[in-house]
Amino acid sequence: MGHTPDAVGALARAHEHALGWLSGLPERAVPAAASVADVVAALGAGLPDGPSDPAAVVDLLAEAVDPGLTAMPSGRFFGFVIGGTHPAGMAADWLTSAWDQNAGLRTVTPAATAVDDIAEAWVLDLLGLPPDSAVGFVTGGTMANFTCLAAARDAVLARAGWDVGSHGLVGSPGVRVLVGAERHASVDLVLRYLGLGTPEVVPVDEQGRIDPVALRESLAGGDERPVVVALQAGNIHSGAFDPFGEAIAAAHEHGAWVHVDGAFGLFAGAAPAYRHLVDGYESADSWATDAHKTLNVPYDCGLAIVRDPRALRAAMSMHGDYLIHDAAGDPFEKVPELSRRARAFTVWAVLRSLGRSGVAELVERLAGHATAFADGIAAIEGAEVLNDVVFTQVCAAFGDDDRTRDVVRRMLEDGTAWTSGSLWRGRAVLRISVSNWSTTDADVERTLAALGVVAQAFSQSPIRLPSVSVK
Repeated sequence: MGHTPDAVGALARAHEHALGWLSGLPERAVPAAASVADVVAALGAGLPDGPSDPAAVVDLLAEAVDPGLTAMPSGRFFGFVIGGTHPAGMAADWLTSAWDQNAGLRTVTPAATAVDDIAEAWVLDLLGLPPDSAVGFVTGGTMANFTCLAAARDAVLARAGWDVGSHGLVGSPGVRVLVGAERHASVDLVLRYLGLGTPEVVPVDEQGRIDPVALRESLAGGDERPVVVALQAGNIHSGAFDPFGEAIAAAHEHGAWVHVDGAFGLFAGAAPAYRHLVDGYESADSWATDAHKTLNVPYDCGLAIVRDPRALRAAMSMHGDYLIHDAAGDPFEKVPELSRRARAFTVWAVLRSLGRSGVAELVERLAGHATAFADGIAAIEGAEVLNDVVFTQVCAAFGDDDRTRDVVRRMLEDGTAWTSGSLWRGRAVLRISVSNWSTTDADVERTLAALGVVAQAFSQSPIRLPSVSVK
């Protein structure tokens, strides 16, 4: 029987605790109730001298950590763009752990590779991206950017006659990387990982969209180094999308590789009502997204998409005599990892469950909730929505910076919902990111009601909250 009895007992207890957690989310306060120290004390910091029953270990873990869990899967978590876990994806993730496939080699794990191949084709089809592109299933948005920009770095240097794989970066012509002034910080982080240093910053408009005229001027500046341009689908504060048609055309005229960081915004391309936001993005050379965000698959799963599969494999692949290589190509050749979880199972499950129309409806519902939030906040005395709400992001201020920060603090103390503070264009803001498939009209109404009560501390005027209806 091996470890089967232990596994059955532990899994049964995990199943019971998981269902208890999920069923309690609708009424649970969103912030955690316990501190790190509280959880450490409940678990016990000392390593036991001997073994413990796996089912008892699961019970201890679940009971000790429960007060320290933030209700991130709740429909009332709007603090970061992180999404939730769709039921089909969650169940597939449990199976993925049980199946325990190291999904790097086509011949060794045919089931995982088959699902990789199907999910890859479905993603490209849904997003309207070139069907011959390669998709690597990586850990998240940051590593998706890393993977794509590694392919970009190597490809543009190869065009200039420099082989990074053989010679490294020392002595190379170098690479210019141009970014918008409001790109996500993970792009800069990835450029550090890749040895490319600080990028050149191009001005943006009032919503954070790159200025294509300024981009063209920067590209024409006389610098002869190979060029990479990183654009953005979904500004982290405003939700705005770069003007892809103009920007990509300008970049390609100068021989640049164009990458699109679409951590949460790339899936606008799967919804007819929002497809206009990404018009022209299919002409880029690579695209990155985090499937846990708008698509709502479990952690950890990012998608690195590269138009030229050869460029991706040139940057990521390796050879080992002990490996069983397949002439059709292996999954590990498209990602930074040799050993990796079979992440495509969850992507396949969510896409198969939702279908084409379901993905579009999900995207439209998330964006519709953001519009409802903007309308509700605008009705609160002293509140101001600062961005054009075009997708799933809302930034609001409640007077001066100190007052706005106080509203953010009081909302977390209230516990009804998690709405985070940030700084955008020199002002303190309360930022709402609508990313979770499970958010309902009622969740929006509850959050707006709590926000109205908190904001009322600064005004004696009655709060007027519109009814919320998201189709």
